[in-house]
Amino acid sequence: MIRETNKNLFVIFAVSLMLLVPSCHSDLLFTDSVVMPENTWELSHTPEFSMPLSDTAINSNVHFTIRTASDYPFRNIFLFVTTTSPDGQSITDTLQYDLADERGNWYGKGFGDVHELDLPYKTNVFFPLTGTWVFKISHGMRMTQLKGVYDFGIRVQKVNK
Repeated sequence: MIRETNKNLFVIFAVSLMLLVPSCHSDLLFTDSVVMPENTWELSHTPEFSMPLSDTAINSNVHFTIRTASDYPFRNIFLFVTTTSPDGQSITDTLQYDLADERGNWYGKGFGDVHELDLPYKTNVFFPLTGTWVFKISHGMRMTQLKGVYDFGIRVQKVNK
């Protein structure tokens, strides 16, 4: 009897968990990240993210995530972001983000030497074509080796109306 009760509780728990977990991230359309070798973003290294899209009836928010070390030499970062649509058309944006304040206090969250910051890129964006959208990102910091960058990522989320 006790075994049967434990088994039933386990099944109820497992089913509940399976139903809850997807609902927590149901607005997440795409996420990926690239680790920088030796915590250095080489100027020649252009992370590329390929996002498959099958639903054009939704609007999305696009965010980047950067994780830096305390020895990152600047309080900001410049990025060149090229977005290419499935039909081959592309657009390049030049962006600048502050990573720390004037006193060197890092924005975002962190623990120890790691500082993680969410960088909003585009809000309420409409992707008009199905297929693969490609995001290529390079830094624009005028140095060939940008030390102190652990990784760089992208997150695309559905806008909840």
